[in-house]
Amino acid sequence: MTFRHTLPIQLRFSDTDALGHVNNSSYFTFFDLGKTRYICDVLGRQVPAQDMGIVLRHAETDFLHPLFYTDDASVQTRLECIGNHSFTLMQQIVNNRTGQVHCTCRNVMVGFDPATGLSTPISDELRQAMTRYEADSDDVQKG
Repeated sequence: MTFRHTLPIQLRFSDTDALGHVNNSSYFTFFDLGKTRYICDVLGRQVPAQDMGIVLRHAETDFLHPLFYTDDASVQTRLECIGNHSFTLMQQIVNNRTGQVHCTCRNVMVGFDPATGLSTPISDELRQAMTRYEADSDDVQKG
């Protein structure tokens, strides 16, 4: 599985829990940062979150190894599959020094119109931009 998009993340002492490792809830903040930066980089421009026209429908996360605020980490993001109304992003938190994967997350994103509260098709601009960005990856499923 190839991840073309990597975003370094700053781990803070405040991200840790009583056991001294990064709290599980902090991972979702890192994944959100990764998704937002992925979309902006794929489109080649800054896009405010409220203007992206997508929302998270489902997230499935596996916590594999503890992460500490002294670790050097990044969130990696890739498109797994894309359809008309939804797409799936795969993400992982990796230790930049060791390459160890600490956490993975599969996110189902859906097109959404905040004015109506209804599902909408993914914009052609976003669909084409993601497909171009991941063009070299034979891991992406189109549906």
